[in-house]
Amino acid sequence: MFELDKALLLNGKIEVLSGFAFPSSGFNQLDGLPLIRIRDLGGSTTEVRFRGAYDPAYRVSKGDLLVAMDGDFEVHRWEGEDALLNQRVCRISSSSREIDQGFLYWYLKPKIAEIHRRTPQTTVRHLSTKDIYTISEPPIGFPAQERIAQILDTLDTAIRETEALIDKLKAVRQGLLHDLLTRGVDANGQLRPPQSEAPQLYKESPLGWISKEWEASTVEAEFDVESGITLGAHRVPRNNPKQYLRVANVHRARLLLEDIATLQASDTEASLRGLHPGDLLVVEGHASTEEIGRCAMADESVRGLLFQNHLFRLRAKRLLSVFGLLWMNSAFVRAYWRCEAATSSGLNTINRTKLNRLDVAVPSLSEQERIVSVELDFASRLRREEQTLEKLKREKIALMEDLLTGRVRVTPLLESMHQSSAQTGA
Repeated sequence: MFELDKALLLNGKIEVLSGFAFPSSGFNQLDGLPLIRIRDLGGSTTEVRFRGAYDPAYRVSKGDLLVAMDGDFEVHRWEGEDALLNQRVCRISSSSREIDQGFLYWYLKPKIAEIHRRTPQTTVRHLSTKDIYTISEPPIGFPAQERIAQILDTLDTAIRETEALIDKLKAVRQGLLHDLLTRGVDANGQLRPPQSEAPQLYKESPLGWISKEWEASTVEAEFDVESGITLGAHRVPRNNPKQYLRVANVHRARLLLEDIATLQASDTEASLRGLHPGDLLVVEGHASTEEIGRCAMADESVRGLLFQNHLFRLRAKRLLSVFGLLWMNSAFVRAYWRCEAATSSGLNTINRTKLNRLDVAVPSLSEQERIVSVELDFASRLRREEQTLEKLKREKIALMEDLLTGRVRVTPLLESMHQSSAQTGA
C-alpha cells in the first residue's frame, strides 16, 4: 500500500525520507495523528490531523529534523507530539555512529540555507533529496560533534528564554503604563490602589476616574500646537536647503533618521519653525488606524530641523515633555484616534480641531517626575534584556561559523569559556 522513498545515504551517514501524499479524505480537526505540512514547520502543532492507515516509517517524533521542500528551505526540530510526515516535507536522520543527531541539526542549518540561496526561483523554489545528498561531510569527529551541539543548544535555549522574558516584560510594561496614567504614583513612590479599592482617592472626569490630585485638561490648553510646512514647487531645495522630518521619520516614541529630506526655506523661517529638544511630533495621517497619531519626541540630534505638514508639533507649556510623550502614545489616546480619525482615499487622518480637544491628564510636576522615573526604569530594564538578546545572537552566529567549519577546535574553546565563567564568578 505504501512505498518508502528510496532515499540514498550521504556518504552512508545520513538518511533522507520524503513525506507521503496522505489522502485528504482522512483530514480532520479532531481525530488521528497531527499531519505535518509545510505551513506547520517552526511550530509544535498542526492545522489538521489524519485519520486512517499509515506506514509507521512516516511517523515523526519530537526532536526529528524536518525541512520544507518547497518555498523557504530551513531546518526545523519538531517540538510537538508524534505526528505524520506529509508530502513536500522531508525528515533527515543520522544513520551512522560518526554523525551525532544533535550536531546534524546545527550542521545542516547553514548548509540548507546555502542551497536555498543558490536555488533559482521562477515561482516557488524546490528542494530535492539530491540537493541534500550533495552536502559535504562535516570535518569534525563524533566526540567534538556532541560537545558542539551541547554548546549551541545551550546558547539557543538562552536566546529563547531571553525572547520569552522580553515578551513578558513588554506585556507587563503595557499594563504598567496603563496604571501609571490612570492611577498615578503617590508621594511614597507607590502606585495608588485601584479606584474600586479606594474610591475616596479618585474623582470623575472626561478621562474617566482620575486621582483627586490631578487636573483634566486638553491638548489645546497644555501645548502650543503648530502645523508643519506644506510642500510644493516653491519648496524644491535650491540655494538654501533645510532638512525636515516626514511621517516616515516619526514612529511611536522614536525617530528614524537614516533618511532625512531637504526643502527650500529661509533662515528666518527655519529659526521660527525649527524643532527644539522636547518638542513632540504627532503623525497626522496614516493608512493604519493603529499608527494614526503616533508620537515621538525631538532630541538634540534634530534641533533646528523643520517638519512637513503631515506632522503636528506640540510644545509643552507646563507638562514634562516625556510625560506628554507617554500620554500621547497611551491606550486612551489611541482609542480616541480610532474613533475620531476621518478616512479619505484609504488614508486615516486627524485634524487640528480634534487634536486640540483631546483630553489630557495633568498630575502635579512632582508626580509627573515620579511617573516618568518608574517608566524609564522599566524601559531601561527592557532595553538591557534586548541588548543581551542581541549579544547572544551575535555569539551564536560567530560560534556556528567557527565550530561547524572546524575553524576553531571545541576543546580549547570550552577551556576558554570555562576560564571566563570562573573569572566572572569570582
